[in-house]
Amino acid sequence: MTITAEPPARTAQVHPTPDLMSRLPRLVRGPADQPGWARPALLALLAATAALYLWGLSASGWANEFYAAAVQAGTQDWKALLFGSLDAGNAITVDKPPAAMWVMGLSGRLFGFSSFSMLAPQALLGVGSVALVYASVKRWSGPGAGLLAGAALAATPVAALMFRFNNPDALLVFLLVLAAYCTVRATENGSVRWLALAGSAVGFAFLTKMMQAFLVVPALGLVFLVAAPITFWRRIGRLLTACAAMIVSGGWFVALVSLWPSDSRPYIGGSTDNSLLELALGDNGLGRVVGGSGNMSGGGGGGAGFGGGTGISRLFGDSIGTEISWLLPAALIGGVAGLWFTRRAPRTDKIRASLLLWGSWLLVTGLVFSYMQGIFHPYYTVALAPAIAALVGVAVRELWRGRNYLPARLALGAMLAGTGIWSFILLDRTPDWFPAMRWVIVVATIVIASILVVGAHQLGKFTVAVAIAGLLFGIGGTAAYAIETAAQPHTGPVPASGPNAGGGMGGPGGMTPPSGMEAPSGMGTPGGATTDSAELEALLEETDTRWAAATIGAMSASSLELSTGTAIIAIGGFSGSDNSPTLEQFKAYVADHNISYFVADNGGMGGGPGGGSGASAEIKAWVEANFTATTVGGSTVYDLTGA
Repeated sequence: MTITAEPPARTAQVHPTPDLMSRLPRLVRGPADQPGWARPALLALLAATAALYLWGLSASGWANEFYAAAVQAGTQDWKALLFGSLDAGNAITVDKPPAAMWVMGLSGRLFGFSSFSMLAPQALLGVGSVALVYASVKRWSGPGAGLLAGAALAATPVAALMFRFNNPDALLVFLLVLAAYCTVRATENGSVRWLALAGSAVGFAFLTKMMQAFLVVPALGLVFLVAAPITFWRRIGRLLTACAAMIVSGGWFVALVSLWPSDSRPYIGGSTDNSLLELALGDNGLGRVVGGSGNMSGGGGGGAGFGGGTGISRLFGDSIGTEISWLLPAALIGGVAGLWFTRRAPRTDKIRASLLLWGSWLLVTGLVFSYMQGIFHPYYTVALAPAIAALVGVAVRELWRGRNYLPARLALGAMLAGTGIWSFILLDRTPDWFPAMRWVIVVATIVIASILVVGAHQLGKFTVAVAIAGLLFGIGGTAAYAIETAAQPHTGPVPASGPNAGGGMGGPGGMTPPSGMEAPSGMGTPGGATTDSAELEALLEETDTRWAAATIGAMSASSLELSTGTAIIAIGGFSGSDNSPTLEQFKAYVADHNISYFVADNGGMGGGPGGGSGASAEIKAWVEANFTATTVGGSTVYDLTGA
């Protein structure tokens, strides 16, 4: 008998988990299939963007006090955070959905409510948007194009403005770029998962700024329908799935508001019937496009703060041009040239798909902005920045690759020279600010553009130097303006970029209301501040009622809330014209001892101190007829506690 010895048991080998220090070189180096410079250059871009957007962030204080008050309320009460209420007592919401308030409010709950904790998430959303634009462009056009696109977005003045401000636009842009990135991933192989994620991102963008989120939907749908490598009907089916995801991700909150008993939630500010859906379709929807009551019907011919007159040249005009249009000529030239050169490419060609995606985004959104008849502010154009930046990145890379072909060199030269000439015109609008800069940029770009047209295919060892010089001078004007924007504090409801444009409506920067629409008292002061005083603040801080006070309009209420940390009813909402609270509701609040004071002339909206219309005027008249006025710190105050 042969006895076979069992083989010795294998000893399990323990592989040590690499620590962070051992992984760090790979993280910095990036994937092996990418150039060695790509990842370090990306990290440098993101670091520079973070420095630009976070630098001196608290200098803007509460920025737009209307939204800052809602953020503060969200840190004090969970229901106020859920609904985006302007006050912790939940009388009325801001006139937008609450998604942006959720981000800033949660930051305030985690780190304590302050200017920095409110604005830092906005800046980080800007860094994230730059990273997503880079990632989206890189997948189909390489890291060089991605870096140029990311840098162009970071250096757009209106981006440097809004990613350092507390309006909802920062979250809106981030979510729309996220939707574009997911669409790029979905188009590569027809993925339904990535396309559904794109739809979900758009749905949450709806909960940020309502109907404006849908302006990119045609671009997202077009690129997948044209370029996804699956059959036509499968493309249609997956687009329908994405639409369903969009409806669910945006519609759940609309359903929640509709089903929640209206007497136990705040009134939906800006709506006519306490309905979020009506707000979306009315004041924040078609009303902005075609005008109407409260939306400046009659051609949108407002002052600088309302975008100037409508028309195809609006984006290049005096009030909008320096915000967004620095690279717009280059994007248009590059986009048209790229589509022409790829006209015979296969249906699934990725370069043409990229041009379709960003070009359609720019075309649809740009045309809507140009012809909007209702309220339109220049800072809305931040939604165009990703499309312009991506088009420039994709087009420059593809035209440079085809530089042995004269038409490609001509297009590339036209992009650079056009950018230089337009930068000269824009810089000439602020002639006292670094006057020599415009001459340096226009001369340098025209000279380099001429060199590119004549000899871009024969530059030899000078190729890199000429290319870098062209990029630096091409982006120089917009970058300088963006840096100047970041160096300025910005306050008020209508901020503007550039030198000496930090004030809101009616302040520095010329943000004046259109003819027939008066700026409310207090709106021209930093942050929309009103005539608060230490005496009035001390009086309100001593209250223990649900609301310390009530006053007409949001500007007055917001300022009082931020200075006292108490809840203030903004009668009539933002403009003092909302039907909330009604006179009967207000009487009930007073009878139940829910309000301590009525502040009559602290800079409210509605055509003058303590103005208002409809229910606001009725409430003011009732208070004046039934309570005794006293003067506290320069404001007329009625004590309601003796009712």
